[in-house]
Amino acid sequence: LFDIFRTIEATTTSSALKGAIQLGIGYTVGNLTSKPDRDVLMQDFYVVESVFLPSEGSNLTPAHHYPDFRFKTYAPLAFRYFRELFGIKPDDYLYSICNEPLIELSNPGASGSLFYLTSDDEFIIKTVQHKEAEFLQKLLPGYYMNLNQNPRTLLPKFYGLYCIQSGGVNIRLVVMNNVLPRSVKMNYKYDLKGSTYKRRASRKEREKACPVFKDLDFQDMHEGLYFDADTYNALMKTLQRDCLVLESFKIMDYSLLLAVHVLDQSPKEGGEPGQAVGDGKRPVAQRVLYSTAMESIQGDGKAAEAHTTDDTMGGIPAKSHKEEKLLIFLGIIDILQSYRFIKKLEHSWKALVYDGDSVSVHRPGFYANRFLKFMSTSVFRKTPSKSAGFCSSVPYDRDTFM
Repeated sequence: LFDIFRTIEATTTSSALKGAIQLGIGYTVGNLTSKPDRDVLMQDFYVVESVFLPSEGSNLTPAHHYPDFRFKTYAPLAFRYFRELFGIKPDDYLYSICNEPLIELSNPGASGSLFYLTSDDEFIIKTVQHKEAEFLQKLLPGYYMNLNQNPRTLLPKFYGLYCIQSGGVNIRLVVMNNVLPRSVKMNYKYDLKGSTYKRRASRKEREKACPVFKDLDFQDMHEGLYFDADTYNALMKTLQRDCLVLESFKIMDYSLLLAVHVLDQSPKEGGEPGQAVGDGKRPVAQRVLYSTAMESIQGDGKAAEAHTTDDTMGGIPAKSHKEEKLLIFLGIIDILQSYRFIKKLEHSWKALVYDGDSVSVHRPGFYANRFLKFMSTSVFRKTPSKSAGFCSSVPYDRDTFM
């Protein structure tokens, strides 16, 4: 993927790529408004619409200052339904993506993907590999069914899948929800898989201004994050349902992106270069439903009600073992990895050298079980009664849940 972007840089600039993304999405979403609303049909998941946008313009497309490019939109009617399910109106979607320049983020992982953030903090645009885009297309019917049953989820919320073709290069893009608000300083960030094999941040990662730590780092730095009983139960119920969905799709090697804001340490302020520093409020009023951590978790009573206020920014209130007040932001990421032959081969090789139960590449059922067990014991814990000391929560048992 890095070679692809080096090729792109030889013919265009980063600003041209961002401009082409905005122009393409603006054209296709605007054009979609002329199509009547109707139920999503099975064939809608496999439709690919394509438009050529020459720099001099055409009868259908505006002139622009970028190299000629072709813009493809995958399953436009299905993704329109997904956006409507989360209360995203076409005008709001276009305003978020096209009104202001996209903000390029530093790459938080080793995938080589580029990440762009909309200026209002609502959407992430991520470049994906061909296999990932292809896998997402295959997932769409099941994804549609799951969202209908369960809009409150920590799984990625996909709002669009596109492809830019220019100079013989294909750049595939997915539009998703933004898990981490820029206006909140994240004191700690973690990429958690429930594995112990090589699950420490590298020395290079630790030297960054805002490093992303891993499972063993979390165990060294925290003795669990404590929630009230309702919130803990709601959070675990959501994770259990989401992992069951991922297992049914034979998806694995996903992570929980977890960010911790310590309320007692400092006021809310942007924590990364290019992030907004201000009064702790979103640049504009939030429009997307179920987009915050608190809104995304299941539960009855107060846990089911979104506590999205200026004080919490949609984060989930929690405490450390030292009684520090925290806000937790989280979401499941990197779900476009199926348990294909290459993963089976990778696990077989690792199992010969290391303990097979500790490596991160496992069959989907075992992976989900280990992931949930780690989250329910090492990461998330239920606040004990005042008469009891701090202790671990009851370990997750897959058979009981099933």
